[in-house]
Amino acid sequence: MIDEELQATGPMCRRVGCSWERAVGDVVDWLTSLPAVVLVVGGLLLALLVAAVARIGVRMLVPVEERDRVPQIATPLMPTLGAAFAIFAALSLASEAGYLRAAEGLVSDEAAAASRLAWAATSPRVQSEPIHAALLDYLQTTRAKEWKSPAAASGDDPATARAIAGLERSVRTEAARPEVGSTTGTELVVSLDGVTDSRRARIAAASREVPTLYVVTLLVSGLALIVNSGALVFRSSLRTSLLIVGVASVVGLSLALLFALSAPWSGPLIVSGHPLDAVIGDLKSGFFQGGP
Repeated sequence: MIDEELQATGPMCRRVGCSWERAVGDVVDWLTSLPAVVLVVGGLLLALLVAAVARIGVRMLVPVEERDRVPQIATPLMPTLGAAFAIFAALSLASEAGYLRAAEGLVSDEAAAASRLAWAATSPRVQSEPIHAALLDYLQTTRAKEWKSPAAASGDDPATARAIAGLERSVRTEAARPEVGSTTGTELVVSLDGVTDSRRARIAAASREVPTLYVVTLLVSGLALIVNSGALVFRSSLRTSLLIVGVASVVGLSLALLFALSAPWSGPLIVSGHPLDAVIGDLKSGFFQGGP
């Protein structure tokens, strides 16, 4: 009976749950795709707007006879809200910064695997030209078609698929030649597997999305801190109220930095492809053949 009820209500729950989560996820994806300047300016303007609205809102909504109680309530909340936002921001930013470093490590691993394959192709009795040409085509196509686009997360770019297929055929054809030998042939195939495994790891990393609850929690805690700050200065002059600009700026910049770090394959802080570009340059210059 319980299983039947779960089966009956499960699809509806999934539809309702996924609808708001997908909507929030779409907003987060849009934010992470914005340029860094837009994120910084937008975050600051939003934080300052919330602070101004909070200051004016307390004046309008709180009755005159209860306004003396506002500082008594808001003041003890400041350390708690400040600490909560600081903890959430530190954990979130540290996690996203670590993810960015890990993404850069994946690119370095892919470049190292490509370099090993290029050197393996220079083994005795191996015709290196077809392998080097196919590897060069794959790396150039990857950088042009599969670096910053939806294809970075899906790995379904047709041009890149053709390039990796051509590389597979070139390496496996050469490894199967009897004169190459089993040891060298195995080295070629293992080096090729390193390239494809590194590519799959990069695609898997690019498909990762920012946890929705992460963003919502940090946003709510930041807004609560700004609103509470605005409530503290609702009686102050405009010049004195500018003291909360510092709090609002910290919140706005923290959110902007979070969105900038959260999408290293499609956001403003794209993972550098320099390691792969270095291998491309070495292939073009003949470095793997001993240089010109």
